[in-house]
Amino acid sequence: MGIDSELLHKIKGVVECPNPDKDIRRFDANLRLFPPFIDNDVCPLTIKNTILQSCYLRNTEWVCGVAVYTGNETKLGMSRGVPEPKLTAMDAMIDKLTGAIFVFQIVVVIVLGIAGNVWKDTEARKKWYVLYPNEGPWYELLVIPLRFELLCSIMIPISIKVSLDLVKSLYAKFIDWDAEMIDYETGCPSHATNTAISEDLGQVEYILTDKTGTLTENKMVFRRCCISGIFYGNESGNALKDAQLLNAVASGSTDVIRFLTVMAICNTVIPVQSKTGAILYKAQSQDEDALVQAAAKLHMVLFNRSGNILDTMLLYFIMKCWRLWSSLLTGKGCQLWSEIARMERLSFCQKERMKLFFLMLLQLLEYLLMDQPIPGQQTRTFSEAVEQYAQLGLRTLCLAWRELKEDEYHEWYLMFREASSTLVDREWRIAEVCQRLEHDLEVLGVTAIEDRLQDGVPETIETLRKAGINFWMLTGDKQNTAIQIALSCNFISPEPKGQLLLIDGKTEDEVSRSFERVLLTMRITTSEPKDVAFVVDGWALEILLKHYRKAFTELAILSRTAICCRVTPSQKAQLVELLKSCDYRTLAIGDGGNDVRMIQQAAIGVGISGREGLQAARAADYSIGKFRFLKRLILVHGRYSYNRTAFLSQYSFYKSLLICFIQIFFSFISGVSGTSLFNSVSLMAYNVFYTSIPVLVSVLDKDLSEEMVMQHPQILFYCQAGRLLNPSTFAGWFGRSLFHAIVVFIISINAYAYEKSEMEEVAMMALSGCIWLQAFVVTLETNSFTILQHLAIWGNLIAFYVINWIVSSIPSSGMYTIMFRLCRQPTYWITVFLIVAAGMGPILALKYFRYTYRPSKINTLQQAERLGGPILSLGNIEPQPRSLEKEVSPLSITQPKNRSLVYEPLLSDSPNTRRSLGSGTPFDFFQSQSRSSSSSYSRNCKDN
Repeated sequence: MGIDSELLHKIKGVVECPNPDKDIRRFDANLRLFPPFIDNDVCPLTIKNTILQSCYLRNTEWVCGVAVYTGNETKLGMSRGVPEPKLTAMDAMIDKLTGAIFVFQIVVVIVLGIAGNVWKDTEARKKWYVLYPNEGPWYELLVIPLRFELLCSIMIPISIKVSLDLVKSLYAKFIDWDAEMIDYETGCPSHATNTAISEDLGQVEYILTDKTGTLTENKMVFRRCCISGIFYGNESGNALKDAQLLNAVASGSTDVIRFLTVMAICNTVIPVQSKTGAILYKAQSQDEDALVQAAAKLHMVLFNRSGNILDTMLLYFIMKCWRLWSSLLTGKGCQLWSEIARMERLSFCQKERMKLFFLMLLQLLEYLLMDQPIPGQQTRTFSEAVEQYAQLGLRTLCLAWRELKEDEYHEWYLMFREASSTLVDREWRIAEVCQRLEHDLEVLGVTAIEDRLQDGVPETIETLRKAGINFWMLTGDKQNTAIQIALSCNFISPEPKGQLLLIDGKTEDEVSRSFERVLLTMRITTSEPKDVAFVVDGWALEILLKHYRKAFTELAILSRTAICCRVTPSQKAQLVELLKSCDYRTLAIGDGGNDVRMIQQAAIGVGISGREGLQAARAADYSIGKFRFLKRLILVHGRYSYNRTAFLSQYSFYKSLLICFIQIFFSFISGVSGTSLFNSVSLMAYNVFYTSIPVLVSVLDKDLSEEMVMQHPQILFYCQAGRLLNPSTFAGWFGRSLFHAIVVFIISINAYAYEKSEMEEVAMMALSGCIWLQAFVVTLETNSFTILQHLAIWGNLIAFYVINWIVSSIPSSGMYTIMFRLCRQPTYWITVFLIVAAGMGPILALKYFRYTYRPSKINTLQQAERLGGPILSLGNIEPQPRSLEKEVSPLSITQPKNRSLVYEPLLSDSPNTRRSLGSGTPFDFFQSQSRSSSSSYSRNCKDN
């Protein structure tokens, strides 16, 4: 119905709405238009006719609306939380090391400050050339400590944050430039939105993944169906090419026509006719699109949806179905006790008889069939169809309908309008009214839609499991479908090796008993992590997170694999937070808007640019085109980033401590007075030019080739365990800086005594020794050399002399002719040679000993890569067992208040107990195998 544009300016009315809230799934309001428009009638408003902020308007040229909420009071504005800044594990370790160095610096300043004042009062006054006065003000006691504070201020490298930010930006660019991570099917490259957490990719321990669109292609294809007890498509695997179904359509079978009619009209798909006359479908759901496309291929074509008219075409004859359009009829407003979304359509057919076409999810099948006058054999047939399709990993839907008398409808519609206009408990009132129609439904059949796995998903999961990464699947699909997908993508081992521990129940008591059996099973089982997994649905998960969170946390620690079905977006985020509370590094990956909260909650969020849109990709830290690229993202980019950052951060401390220790040693021969050996220009150039450029080029270093890393993913454990950056490795670099400082200082002072040089020459000699040591240290720690790295290391060494020659030629520089005089002395070059030999000799010997007699797995791979020989086996690389911070008692399940719970015997061999443990499921529920509760599966966990 059109509206005159002049009347738009005259419309007056009132919008009755609740206070602003952040629930984007509901909007209960009414619209009252003043006469002469609708006689002051009430028009219910729901989320279905509400446009949220930042939404796009499609399939229409214009719209007439009114702004209800604006600014931060919009639903998206109130839901838009401020993401917490993500601190990587390496950044946290660097902060701890910085704190330790700061404490060490304070101790050094206090000790040397006291020693300097003591020497001044005891020895300095005896030296006539010092010229210390006999009496002085009290604040002279602070002069020497303040001098040492200035000398030791470079002990903490201020430039480390700048250097890290720079190299991390380069890491992110490497991900963006990676040609092997481009999805050529869609032309979508990988992209790093967050440039500060690349090294965390190499320390991932848990991956929490969505299923639809993440592991699967999200390309729904109609494969099979069961209509009136007859199976179609079982033999060919494609019901659309089943000759029996095509013949039934051609002959006008009543059951088949009804089935196809429901498929064609029970949806929110909008048909759009192109200029060529072809009909294109715009669908919010890929499932709906697959059903409508399948119905069209079977000659039941939905070709027009306009206002209150819905047009379908069967065998090119138009059958117009007049239907009533309301919030009930256009969306998923009617909910039953299970809160499963359903769609309804009320329509008049040619015979003007009112019928109810009902599309429901398969979990309502048993509930709806309880009151059905359907023969038992047919009921079993539908149940068998649902089970058979689910076992094949297909997405199943059940279609049902019943005739509705016109008088009954008018009576019901009055109650429905009243419930739709209420502002309090509207959803509950609508559900109560809708239950009056939900009886005597005739089940038409079951559909089965295939959502195929993406290419490379099983291989990717298998490879990442070898790297010690555990997987949890969080999906909104039904249990059987999720289990079959998990089997097909190597998520869990197949029967009989694999075990699935089911946590289910319809009441809290049943859920708690089932959960305790699973928990005790996990405590004593000795199966491999991949071979045992627990399965829980959203209802049971809500109870566990609310009443048994501490015990469920223990289960999360013991279980390396989990399948969570029918979970909501908030529950996904809660599970991520649960694993983060146990100090696990988590990565969440998804492709839809319902995965955004999970992605933002995880330590690392990865979004897939898929058919669900770009909500997840834009909210994530990294976006990729397909799930298989996750393997390269973690093993190659994550591992290289961790290794490079570990070296750069520790080297930055090393070079600062080296020059600072030389200053401290010089104070022992300068009366502990806090006098600086080096001038300020040399110190500035040392940090900015001489030592920064070589280490920044380390972003190109690769200890192993990409192919070797992908072939042996188990070496990722060195990154997960923090083997390259921890207090132990930092102590090694600290000791190296102290040793090198002693070598440089002693050799330089001896050369000074031999040549009777000036102190400026000694300072330049010591600085030269430091620069040469820096070059050889970087060379020793570099695994793969490129032309750029050689230029940075040796070119920087040449630049040191060029810069100092230029400075030495300036009379006012304070270094006039020093470098010219030193370079002409053989003693200078001998001193430099002795410094390098004495400083690098022990380190080379130690590295040779470790590489030859105690090689690590990485050293073995490096040697094999250089020699070109095969690697037979690296053996198992397992993490060290870590126990819980607080031991959980054997019966640590906390009961809800005012509830009593009696647990049945858990290890009983009675048939009833075996049946309660899940007999008849695809896997054996329980195996009586013992395992110590302090096994390697234990982890540090914070109390929740």
